[in-house]
Amino acid sequence: MASTHRAPIEEHPDLMELRARHDRAAATPRAQMVEALALLTGLFLAASPWIVGFAGFTTLAITNLIAGIAYTLFLGGLGNSYERTHSMAWAAVAIGIWTCVAPWVVAGDVAHTRSITTNLITGAIATLLALAAASGARDHDTRRHDSDLHGSASRRSMPGAP
Repeated sequence: MASTHRAPIEEHPDLMELRARHDRAAATPRAQMVEALALLTGLFLAASPWIVGFAGFTTLAITNLIAGIAYTLFLGGLGNSYERTHSMAWAAVAIGIWTCVAPWVVAGDVAHTRSITTNLITGAIATLLALAAASGARDHDTRRHDSDLHGSASRRSMPGAP
């Protein structure tokens, strides 16, 4: 009986290329800047009721605290393990949108100028940063693919090139 040796899935060439692609995407200055700004945004969102002064609106204060902590956790691991966490950026997009509408949705009369302004600005920034994090690998791959196409086209146009 002949037995075949199968390499572990971790050694599959496609999986290794996918990991390398995600590592390259996470190492770009853009990705590092997005991660740092996202961490600051999440921390501000969590602390905003006490910083801005609407901690008396308990339901919105707790909502912002939970949303800020979740947002920070979702986007906090992008630099270390982008391949496993970049899909969580889409959940962070939902948190950013939730932050924008929370003053009108949570129970109680919490829709006041400070809470509305803070949540709209913070939610918009959080959403944009999460979208940037979610699209990081795709943008990197598109640029690399385009440069490969242009590079191979220029090599073909050279005399004697295959």
